[in-house]
Amino acid sequence: MTSKFKLFGAFGVAAILAACGATPGERAATGALAGAATAQVVGENAVNGALIGGAIGGIAPCVTNPNANGCY
Repeated sequence: MTSKFKLFGAFGVAAILAACGATPGERAATGALAGAATAQVVGENAVNGALIGGAIGGIAPCVTNPNANGCY
């Protein structure tokens, strides 16, 4: 049960941090850091977490708001 709380907490922090950044590159870097941290908290591979978090951080804001800064 404790790991579920850690997981939800880590995902919450990752979601908040992934919105930071003015460009897709900045958002991808923030997402990668948050993904790696989340992976470490839940006992998974940090590299995989960074890759997934970076991809999500880089493109998610452009998917939800195509007019966001840096989205084409």
